[in-house]
Parts: sequence; C-alpha cells; structure tokens
Amino acid sequence: MARCFLLVMDSFGIGHAPDAAAFGDEGANTYAHIRQGCSSGNADIPGVRSGALKLPFLQKLGLKQAVMLAAGKSPRALPGLQGQWGCASSISTGKDTISGHWEMTGLPVTFDWGYFSQRENSFPTELIEQLIKSAHLPGILGNCHASGTGIIAALGEEHISSGKPICYTSADSVFQIAAHEDHFGLDRLYDVCEIARQLLDPYNIGRVIARPFIGDSAATFSRTANRQDYAVPPTGKTLLDRVIDNGGAVHAVGKISDIFAGQGISYKLKASGHEELMAATIKAAQTAKDGDLIFTNFVDFDMLFGHQRDLPGYANALEEFDLLLQDFSTGLKPGDMVIITADHGNDPSWKGYDHTREQVPILIFGPDIKAGEFGARSSFSDIATTIGQHLGLAMTGNT
Repeated sequence: MARCFLLVMDSFGIGHAPDAAAFGDEGANTYAHIRQGCSSGNADIPGVRSGALKLPFLQKLGLKQAVMLAAGKSPRALPGLQGQWGCASSISTGKDTISGHWEMTGLPVTFDWGYFSQRENSFPTELIEQLIKSAHLPGILGNCHASGTGIIAALGEEHISSGKPICYTSADSVFQIAAHEDHFGLDRLYDVCEIARQLLDPYNIGRVIARPFIGDSAATFSRTANRQDYAVPPTGKTLLDRVIDNGGAVHAVGKISDIFAGQGISYKLKASGHEELMAATIKAAQTAKDGDLIFTNFVDFDMLFGHQRDLPGYANALEEFDLLLQDFSTGLKPGDMVIITADHGNDPSWKGYDHTREQVPILIFGPDIKAGEFGARSSFSDIATTIGQHLGLAMTGNT
C-alpha cells in the first residue's frame, strides 16, 4: 500500500528565508520566538499550559534537526529519531497561502500577484463602485488593511445597522469580506464574494475570502467555520492533477479545495479546528486506496494565532497538535508516508499581522520510512517530487 498524507501546519516557519530582507522579515522565526516566549514564561496560560514548549512527537520526527538545517548548521542523527528531517525555502514571489501550497505541489508562483498596498483607502474607487452596483449594496465599510477579528469588533455593529459589508485586505493578495450570518445572510455574503471574484480578476488578486461572523455586539462577535475562499485556479498542472491522472484520488481536508479552486480534487472534506481536521484526515484514511493523497491544512495556527499575534495561543495549539499527530500515527499502514510542512511563516512576535517570509520544516515519517537527513531544499517543489516518487507518478516539469 503506497499512500501519502501531506499535512500543512499553516504558518509554522522555522527561520527567516534567504530573501527575507526583501520582505522586511529578516530575523523572523515563528518556532524559535514561540519557544523563547515559553521559556521566559511569556506564553503561560493558567490552567492550560506553562513552562517550556513541549513537542515530544515532532522532536522524535527531527524538528530540532530541521531547525538546525534552516540555521545553516549540521545536525547529528541522534538515536530514537523516527523520521527524515529537512527544511525548504520558497522560490515563489509571494509569502501567501496560495503561493506556498501551489509550490509544494510543484507549481511555483513566478509571476507577481496584484496587491492593495495602501493601508487606508486600499481599494480603487472604480472597483468599489462596481461592487456596490453589481451586488446591490448600500455601500461598504473598512476599505483598509486590518486584522480580521479587530475590524469586526470595530465595525460589526455599524455593519448590522447599515447593511454595508466590511471589506478589508492585508499584505497578501487578498480581498476579504466580513458580514453577519443572520443580519446580512450567509448566502448573500457568498453571492457578493462571487461577484467580487469576477471584478478582481483584472487586478490579479489571488483570493477573495468570505468571513462570516455571529454575535450581538463588539464584545460577542466571533467568526464562524463557514469561511469560504474564492481562489484563482492553478495556472498549470499540480501534483494533485498528476495523482488523479495516475488513477489515484485526492482527499482535500479543510481549506485545501478552496486554495486550488477545486482543481485536482476528488473528495472535499470540510472541518474546522485542529481536532475536527485531524478526525477528517483519519476518516479519509479509512477509505483512501493505494495511490491516493490525503492533503490537510491546519489553519488555526495562522488564522487564530499568527495573524492575531497570540504567542501563548500558538504555543498551546502546537502542543495540542503534537498530541493529535502522535495519535494519528498509530493508525498508519505499511507503505504510508506522511509529510509535515508549512506554507509560510507567521511569527506571532513580529511587527504587524501579516505572514513572514520563512523557511519551512519538512518532516517525513511512516512505517517503512528510514530515519535520516532529507536536507535543506531550495524550493517547496521538492515535496511534490518526493510524493510523486512514493506514489509512482510520472513527474514532468517542476514536479
């Protein structure tokens, strides 16, 4: 049985990339700064976690060795390691979700996405006018760079009273629309996002994201699991397409299907939160066959903790994930290969609230995987090559 699990710890960077200075991210290190915060007591959560960061299973897979490789050091293969360890830098032009995921499936983004770089009055007037007219809106709120939870707290009540959706962006190539599920309507929010997707194509914007929320006031507003991404389809074949061409199936868990605009996806499994996402991954494994790929994105690291600059929350999520991963590993079958990686960084100690340009870990394990060094790779695309070899795919081009 040759199956592969590609598990993405969304935003879990392990040290700034060689070109990080060009992104203003030299010195960023998601993992190291979380670990330092835990050691200093700045990540203690009463009744939840305290003390040093404890990731025993990830360490058994070679996390420490991968971190050393990313820092340009030569780690030793210590007794007891159960996997192959490595790291990778991105050659894509951006540090966004789509670029990271496309590249790890063999399709680096070598073109420039469009961005809304102005922090205030971010969107062109003609774009807003078109959206208001086409979607029959009374207007919009926001029109700026913002944290998703922060802008909902600031403008949510005005949104409810005015009927105007909240539109905002970030350093990524993204147009986000937040609206109340009940007062505005979830289906209406999706309709507005579909209109926005068409209007934004000429601007080369990677994603439109629907951000529904509930609650009665700024103190009780919270985003729901009904987020939906409207992404540009991949510009070429990815690993996912090649799996299907080879007779296999791609089981997309979480937001994976949205990231690839449904291209190369056989089964879409919705889930929210790391426990649900891991449960959905295990459920997919129960039906996955020889030659299949199970592809899961664990988004909470990025969405709930990285962007919110919540270092204690990120630390707790890492420790919870480590336990989930260990439990998951007990159900693997002979021939299974698991690759754990990330799509970019999001250092919770860093300035602002955007992604950070970092190297990512590559941790590979399974019942038949021999422990050893995978190496420091110059592109995320080596992940696609490795999976392709394991599944016996005919790989061409970057994959």
